[in-house]
Order: sequence, then structure tokens, then C-alpha cells
Amino acid sequence: MTSRRAFLQAMGKAGGYSAVYLSMQALGMLSIPRAFAGVPALPAGSGKGKSVVILGAGIAGLTAGYELLKAGYSITILEARNRIGGRVWTVRGGDRIIQEGREDQVCQFDTGLYMNAGAARLPTEHHGIFHYARELNVPLEVMVNVNRSAAVDSNKEIISQRQAVNDTRGYIGELLTKSIDRGALDGELTATDKERLRAYLTDWGALSKSGTYEGSDRSGYRQSPGGYGNPGEKLSPLSLEQLMAHGSWGEPALFEEIFDQQAPMFQPVGGMDRIAYAIYAKVKPHVRLNKTVSGVASSDHGVTITLDKAAPITADYCLCTLPANYVAKLKHDFSAAKTASLANAYYAPSAKVAWESPRFWEQEGVFGGLSWTDEPNTLVWYPSGGWGSSKGILMGAYSFGQRPNSKAFTHMPHAERFAISRDVIERIHPGMSKLLGKPVTVAWNETPFSGGVGCAWTEDQRKTDYLELCKPEGRVFFAGEHLSYVPFWQEGAILSGYEAIKLLRERAASDRVTA
Repeated sequence: MTSRRAFLQAMGKAGGYSAVYLSMQALGMLSIPRAFAGVPALPAGSGKGKSVVILGAGIAGLTAGYELLKAGYSITILEARNRIGGRVWTVRGGDRIIQEGREDQVCQFDTGLYMNAGAARLPTEHHGIFHYARELNVPLEVMVNVNRSAAVDSNKEIISQRQAVNDTRGYIGELLTKSIDRGALDGELTATDKERLRAYLTDWGALSKSGTYEGSDRSGYRQSPGGYGNPGEKLSPLSLEQLMAHGSWGEPALFEEIFDQQAPMFQPVGGMDRIAYAIYAKVKPHVRLNKTVSGVASSDHGVTITLDKAAPITADYCLCTLPANYVAKLKHDFSAAKTASLANAYYAPSAKVAWESPRFWEQEGVFGGLSWTDEPNTLVWYPSGGWGSSKGILMGAYSFGQRPNSKAFTHMPHAERFAISRDVIERIHPGMSKLLGKPVTVAWNETPFSGGVGCAWTEDQRKTDYLELCKPEGRVFFAGEHLSYVPFWQEGAILSGYEAIKLLRERAASDRVTA
């Protein structure tokens, strides 16, 4: 077993100081910054005599229920599906995939293989989800989010990310150096500053002494270096015109600069749902699956939840963690403002395709990471972990975002999604698509009780609809990733649940005083 010290030494070699620092935080070896305030203070026994019904057994509902239960509240968690986790959904062999308007799929993956249909990575700055992994002893492993050995596919032309990123950087460095040499920055920089910036650009862009970009071994080799008299043959640099013609070739350079996409990232060993099921184990006696909520009504004395094909449930309070677009369809007595804001919530479509396959990509030197494409499937995602084993699950599509072809992908017939994914993989890995088998696909816009992968608020809506939905409605409180500034992530679900718990605690204390 690898020791923590050996692990951190390896992370240091791979990613430097920042990688070690973030890894130590994730492993609980450094204190968490003050930005994470921690779990709300709910003294043991403070909820005695009070009941809460929680709608939804996703991450928001499970974590909030877990904390309320520890404080002595009587809780009931209602979940419409036959599983917990919500959009944290790990698909394994034998699982049935139900999609609205489609034939059911039954996953045929070999034992031990899985597809993370929803949440699939843990940023180390998401301290709430790491808190539960630590507290409940869920083992984690590194998730490789960026890999320069992976490919970029634009207009059906393939190059490595290594070349796309470094040739682009080289030409940008050359252009800036020319600007300095021609006096274009004289009004902005002192002579000393210009000299320092020019030296920095030479290193950053791998420029020649004259300030031009003539290629670099950073971009890779046509023939790899070898022993004795074999120095290798560097790739000839792409031209600036080629790089500009394929604008999407620059995408990999930007992706890892997104705050919550930076290395290192982690994943639970065995599937993303491991954390959700660890929390579920603590609250399982209070969870009722296959219970579809049809209505919510609040009064001065409590709440009543109506169910399809089951008797109503009453409680002192309700914590609703269902997606806003689903709550909008329920029978309720909410205010006109709340009703309008629920109706205005837009949930983004998203689709994935996964294949079982021999791990041919590892034989080509690709261990984890993403290959990007301008085709509707958006990317090919290589598995992290299980290195060197005979088979793995290759994510052949993760269509997400506002690109028209990506949105179209989420509505395509399954066979068309499979065909596009297979074609892109064949182009990136010639001759290997014949090894792909047992495909499954999930589109969140077609998944019952979801209606999308997450809520996409506009900046204007953050000032109106978003704020309205953060407010309780009588004895009904609201939480979920859609009520956070960390949308689409488990972290947002957890932190919004914490805010709802605080409001519920205050209301419960006030009700006791009144009584």
C-alpha cells in the first residue's frame, strides 16, 4: 500500500507545490480554509419533538437529513426513484436505465466496471463533500482530469493536446515579444520591466534567442528519443494559421484553468455513488424509496405531503430538495412569486455514452484525461484507476453546454449517439472502435424526476428568481444545487442544505418559544 508520504512526493513531482497542498487538504492533513464554515451547529437533542419530511434522497436531502437526525429531529426522506443519490448515479452491470420516451436499457458491464452517469469528479476546493468522505471513511483515488497525451479533434483533424497547447503558447509568446521589441509596450512598461517580461516569455513560450517560435520538444516527438545515438525527432510546429483555423484546439489549455477543474481531482474508489451510499447507511431506516410526491401544503401547524398511491404524510416542517422544474409541477399553495420563480428555472440538457472495452488507450500512452472534439459528443473521457487491467469503461460522450450540436446530441436517438461516439473514437484511435461494446447512454433531460443536469441561472435571475426560491414558504424550506453559487456540483447541494438547516433551526426555536 502506498504511504501518504510517497503519495505526496509523487503528487509533488507531477504538479508541484499547489498539487501537494490541495492533496494534503483533501486527505485531512491540513486545516480547511475559513471559506468552508463547516456543518451548521445543531446541538445534540435540539430537534427533539420536531419532525421534518425531506423531499428527495439526493446529496442535499441525504446530508441535511443526516445532520438533522444527529440533532434529534425525527426525519422522513421521500424518494421517487428506486435508488438514492439523485444526479449522483453510478450505473453497473444489471442496472436498468429508464429514459422518458425511450426503450429501457439494461447495463451489461462486467463485474467491477461502472459508468458515472452524473457526478464524476471531486474538486479539492469542495470541502463539504470531502468532509463526508473523511467522516464516513470513503476511500478516494486521484482522478486524472487533464492529460496532454490525449487528443484534440477539430474538423476531423487530430493532434495531441500537447502540441495544440504548446504551439499556441509559443506563437502567443512570439507575438508579445515582437510587441516589446517594436516598442508597442513602451508606454506601459519600464525598460527593466520589458527585459524581465521578454525573458519570461522566452521561457514560457519556448522561444529562440531571437524571440521567434521554432517548435519545442514540449509539443512532442515524431520519433521518441532512445538510447545511444537516438536523440529523437521533434514534431514540426503547426503554423499560426493552422491553429487559428481550428479554434477549438485551444480548448484544453483553458479547461484546467477553471477554478473547479484544476488538478488534482479525486473520485471515490468504486464509483461516485460511494459517498452517497455511505450517508444513506446512516439514515436508511428513515428513507422511503418509490414514493412519488404529488403535492405540498403548509399551514400554521405543519405541512402535509401528498403522494401518488400512498397515504399523505404530515410533519412539523418540510425540506424540499427536488429540482425546481419538478417542484413547479406539484400541487402546492405557494405564493404567486414563488410559483413564477419555479416556472422560470431552466435545467440544462446533458448526455453521456459509455462503452466497455479493452484498455487500448493505455497501450498508446493515454492514462486518464479527456480528448476534445467539435463533434456533438464533445469529448472522450478515459478512466482513472484500474491501470493495466484488462478492461475499462470509456466515456465516449459527455455532451454538455450551450453549443447547438451538443444540445442536439441530448435529443438524438440512442443509435445515433452511439454512432457519433464510435466514429470520433475511431478517428482518435484508428482501428480500435471495433473493440467497443456494451454501450449505454443517459440523457439527464430524459431522466425521470430530473429534467436536466442542473439549473442554469442567468445573472439577472440570480437577483430575482434565485433569491425568491432561497426563501422559505411557511414551514417549507428549499435546498439543492440550484440554490447555490456552486451549481451542477454535489458541493452546491450540500452547502444549500446547510443554509436551509440554519433557517429551519431558527424557525424551530421560535416555534418552541411561542408554544
